[in-house]
Amino acid sequence: MSSTQSTIKPNNHRVHPCPNDKKLSLVNKLISDNRESKIIVVTSIDAKSVEDFLQNENSQALENVQVVDDRTLIKDETLVCDLLISLDVPGKAVLYMARLAHTTSRALLLLNETEQKLLYPIETLLGRVIKQDIIEGFEYVVIEKPQTDSKYTPKKMTQSQIKEEAKKRYDKETGEPKPKREYSDDKKDFKKDFKRDDKKDFKRDDKKDFKKDFNKSGKDDKWAKKDKAPNKYLGKDENGKAIFSGKSGDRNHRHDGSQREEGYPPKKVGRKINIKSLKKSEDKKD
Repeated sequence: MSSTQSTIKPNNHRVHPCPNDKKLSLVNKLISDNRESKIIVVTSIDAKSVEDFLQNENSQALENVQVVDDRTLIKDETLVCDLLISLDVPGKAVLYMARLAHTTSRALLLLNETEQKLLYPIETLLGRVIKQDIIEGFEYVVIEKPQTDSKYTPKKMTQSQIKEEAKKRYDKETGEPKPKREYSDDKKDFKKDFKRDDKKDFKRDDKKDFKKDFNKSGKDDKWAKKDKAPNKYLGKDENGKAIFSGKSGDRNHRHDGSQREEGYPPKKVGRKINIKSLKKSEDKKD
């Protein structure tokens, strides 16, 4: 059988939390409760001192009890028992699984507070959680950390105190809650309340009023559209080029300065030719 497998039933495998100074006394009690069973007590420390303690505490000879260390237990495959009592936890979970290979029925593990962290790798190999049983008189005391008062710790208040505190937040002078504000669903009323009286309603097509209201300086708006003066022919320059009073090109006057006709430039510049029809006729000829 592999050292990482165990045939012990979950109900026959237990963990007993116990401090170090009470472990030997607990082992002695477990032996006295199971005298009819063949017992092996295994430890990773000096097995001789453990055996001497048990011999001194028991007046009767411990014929069915063997105290060994991990090295002796692993080397001797003939060591088999009904009840395996582990006085401590080995550093590696595989070593504990090797211990379980030497029991046929039950296994008990004694753990102190610092050894609890070594239990998780063992449970991982087993694929289950080992049930923990506390024996009265042998448990270790868990010291709870005192709760420090923090400024962020919320105060425990009754419902009436919460209401009084809420009233003070609303109105400190009277101690009464402020009246609820009534909201209206009418959008027109909402706009009317926030509408400025000094602001004039402008229409999209009313350009004169818009310019008049926003021309604060009283001067003519430089961006306003002004009436252009007629473009007059003034003569020719030294090179014989026509001179006009305004910005005007050859589109309105001829080179000699005379006014062009109203129909100039002509809208119809020539006959339109349909390129698609020409291509079709050429394809037919081919």
